[in-house]
Amino acid sequence: MTATATQTPPPAAAKTAGGKGGRARLSVPVILLIVAAVLVVVSAVRAIAGADDVTSSGQMAGALTGAVPIALAGLGGLWAERAGVVNIGLEGMMILGTFFGAWAGWSLSPWMGVLAGILGGMAGGLLHAIVTVTFGVDHIIAGVAMNILAAGVTAYLAKRIFNVGQAATEGGTPKQSPPIDDIKSFTVPWLSHQLSSLEKHHWFLVSDLAGIVGGLVTNISSLTLLAVLLFVGTFFVLWRTSFGLRLRSCGENPVAAESLGVNVYLYKYVAVTVSGGLAGLGGVFLAIGTHFYLEGQTSGRGYIGLAAMIFGNWRPGGLAMGAGLFGYADSLQLRSGSDSVHALLLLLAVLLLAMAIWKYVRKAYISAGFALGFAVLLAVWYMTTDTVPSEVVQASPYVATLLVMGLFSQRLRMPKADGLPYRKGQGG
Repeated sequence: MTATATQTPPPAAAKTAGGKGGRARLSVPVILLIVAAVLVVVSAVRAIAGADDVTSSGQMAGALTGAVPIALAGLGGLWAERAGVVNIGLEGMMILGTFFGAWAGWSLSPWMGVLAGILGGMAGGLLHAIVTVTFGVDHIIAGVAMNILAAGVTAYLAKRIFNVGQAATEGGTPKQSPPIDDIKSFTVPWLSHQLSSLEKHHWFLVSDLAGIVGGLVTNISSLTLLAVLLFVGTFFVLWRTSFGLRLRSCGENPVAAESLGVNVYLYKYVAVTVSGGLAGLGGVFLAIGTHFYLEGQTSGRGYIGLAAMIFGNWRPGGLAMGAGLFGYADSLQLRSGSDSVHALLLLLAVLLLAMAIWKYVRKAYISAGFALGFAVLLAVWYMTTDTVPSEVVQASPYVATLLVMGLFSQRLRMPKADGLPYRKGQGG
């Protein structure tokens, strides 16, 4: 009798595992099929609009460069929120990373700058943990205060460090550091050359695929490779280890976790400190990528990373997709301007039409209606114009990201105790 009872899953577990109330996950073949379909659509849009840069290797490299700092900030938010702490202060922790990374990168070496930027972000994360976990300050208020504090501290330090002595003679100003040496990049020599040759033919699908892959194997920064490893490591640690299970339990039900002997305070501290370090690394990436620290350099990427994390349903894979979407749109408007953004209108219209059909099949009629409406508007805009205003070009990364995230971010499930105050022993 005991064995039989043990083998029978409880109703709630069965429902979650695959019943009516569960959320079915896509299999690998289905995901690959979706990716292939998107690639065909992008190739068709490129051919129709004549915007060859839409799938060029340079565009893909630019998209990757734009996506990495956002992805790292979002990954930091994922660590914190999986432990139950909302980290609006990611922007401030990125700012600390840009400043300390640039300072150490200029005065010592680029890799010491990476270390200093991570430590600067971790210091911000630790302060956020002290304020929210120990003193119980509202997480949103604490995060906003962190952003203001980081901006003020770095502005003061920049004037004191980069505008005097040797720093000033080497190009430092009150708002900018002297130049930083670049960090090592990698290229797959033979493969990169062959893909570049295929891309130049502009063949349907073949050249597009060559351009996409070529951008991922040419002049890839060491920090980009490190970011990929951190994503893989985060998934393994949080979803495949007992440590990760305990940490996530703190964000789901800290009272139950405490009853099982989990030191909830300790896990929250670790998560938020790691969160700050990852955001700081995103800031270092910005500083080293442009070869200097500049006041206002993050430009809200911490907030965008938080949005990408929510879009990804608090999972590393979805987060990477959200960050990649923004990076792609940002690279498109920076590299090619009005013509490519005009082609982006058609691409978004086709994708939204496909989404409307999918939502209709799933009987989500309201979402399907909104998606169809936006698709029609974008298609009409594309067919009745040849270019788009410069203001739209500059705003296109934000508009495209908000549009897709707003329509795709359905059935999200945040950690149940995310942002809720917790005190040891409160369950008793």
